Amino acid sequence: MQGKPKIAILIATKDRCNDLLFTLGKIQYLWNDEVSCVVFDDGSTDGTFEKVQTQFPQIKVYRNEMAQGYLYCRNKMLNETDADYAVSLDDDAHFLTENPWHISIDYFEQHPHCGLIAARIFWSKTPSDYLNTTERPHQVKSFIGCGHIWRMKAWHEIPNYPEWYEFYGEENFAAFQLFKRKWEVHYVPQILVQHRVDLQERAKNNTAFAFRYRRAIRADWYNYFLFLPLLKIPRLLAYSLWMQCKGKIFKGQLKVIAPLILALLDLLLAVPKLIRYRNALTVTAYEAYVKLNETKIYWKPEK
Repeated sequence: MQGKPKIAILIATKDRCNDLLFTLGKIQYLWNDEVSCVVFDDGSTDGTFEKVQTQFPQIKVYRNEMAQGYLYCRNKMLNETDADYAVSLDDDAHFLTENPWHISIDYFEQHPHCGLIAARIFWSKTPSDYLNTTERPHQVKSFIGCGHIWRMKAWHEIPNYPEWYEFYGEENFAAFQLFKRKWEVHYVPQILVQHRVDLQERAKNNTAFAFRYRRAIRADWYNYFLFLPLLKIPRLLAYSLWMQCKGKIFKGQLKVIAPLILALLDLLLAVPKLIRYRNALTVTAYEAYVKLNETKIYWKPEK
């Protein structure tokens, strides 16, 4: 076993103890001498820290007494691990692929410019009998947070996730930074993760919808101003606003109006940071970027 790459499974959590314990039970077969698991509890009040320590004593578990934010936890775990590869999992997600390490390490070795592997994500609270796919690996624009694998050499060449994003958009931020450093994001569907979320149930929760909608759309706008050539920004921002009106407001989804206005205010308040951290692509680089395959977010079983 000596000489094998070190792998770390990194999970940030807050007040979702039952989800987390279920995840850890599902993936505990994956860790060994070369594979560690780290949980960062961001100020939970539901006994997460103590329960993980008691039920999974082999796991490294850290805790913020006062919540510092999801991205603070992710940055700290990524910056402090000594692993060669780091797996980022949500606390409500687990691998369905039996041996993801063999697939991911082989893939990284065969694709030296790949800085991050985006897994195939199955969004459902219940498993499916149809989990195979005919999809092939390929380069994509970005990735999502609930299941991906970092080549740590690539992580250390880019800035940390921007904690002022708070939630949403940080993956696209990292993907743009990787692209500028000549690293690639690859979708590898042979690695399958189940994200235990009911999307229809989430959509019915108006409070959660408004929160997520506001954070998601403002994050897109942040990334426009940080990375896009200046001449591209007005048209894309106007198009984004028009699509929200055409696709939602004009169709009676009036619940988006308030979070949309708040997202615009967030954008205005973020102008000093957007100027300070701007790291724009050249027009040529941007044209190459837009030709990449779209990010793979949702996967449905093929029956």
